[in-house]
Amino acid sequence: MSAVFELPITDWNQTFSQELTEQAVRSLEQGDVLILPQLHFALSEEENQFLSPSIIGKSKNVSFDPKTGKVQGSIVDDEAAVLLQKMMQRYATFAKGLMDHLFPEYQQDLIQSRTSYRPLEIAGRTTSWRKDDTRLHVDSFPATPVQDKRILRIFTNVNPHGKPRSWRLGESFEKVAQRFLPHIASPTWGVSGFLNSVGLTKSRRSDYDHYMLRMHDGMKADLDYQATVEHLAYDFPAGSTWIVFTDHVSHAAMAGQYVFEQTFYLPVHAMNDESQAPQRILERMKQQPLL
Repeated sequence: MSAVFELPITDWNQTFSQELTEQAVRSLEQGDVLILPQLHFALSEEENQFLSPSIIGKSKNVSFDPKTGKVQGSIVDDEAAVLLQKMMQRYATFAKGLMDHLFPEYQQDLIQSRTSYRPLEIAGRTTSWRKDDTRLHVDSFPATPVQDKRILRIFTNVNPHGKPRSWRLGESFEKVAQRFLPHIASPTWGVSGFLNSVGLTKSRRSDYDHYMLRMHDGMKADLDYQATVEHLAYDFPAGSTWIVFTDHVSHAAMAGQYVFEQTFYLPVHAMNDESQAPQRILERMKQQPLL
């Protein structure tokens, strides 16, 4: 089961000792969740208007692309949209700065992806079982194969009412794989290329992506597993930040509202110990290359 490792970080631009960065990398790569209980993301008085679920339409979050500066998912007016874009940009910048300082070994290879802001309460939300993130799962997405890259995410709870973001942390990745991998059929030849050619995936779905997606679905579909598997309930307080490899750590978001999230991708070769990557674990279990 994943552990929660606390770091005494209070500033997004803080510099760290070599001892702390080495410990952070070691804990992160072995499947721990890094909790920074004193690292908050402050909103200005003007930005407090975005502490409302009414700012989004049918989507479940506001999405920001750091490469283009484009914001999607909101239904605010033009004046508020400019302010919203600046807020999202600021979080993206802070998150990247923290990663560069806390994980200097990753800096050269780390790929910054989308930033999101989630103003909806997750508890009680109606959705399909595959999209139900209150069920324990490891991250894998049908349209976005990762191939040889890890999914690394930073979250910050900005709930103005002091409400925590409540998670469950499940069993280790190895135990998840031992439970579900034997029941997953091998990929069908030609399917990966077809899906990519017709635009259903953004890149080729590797054998690794195939197995991860089936594990993700298998975990969420198994209600007995969800009800009985050993897990740790953990509340991330309002005003806290946490960092986790969500492709490695079995997790479920049970309750909470008003959370920022920044996704990064990290090539396996950039890890300090790539033997702990899900890619390498599944390759050992299948006794064959999957990329």
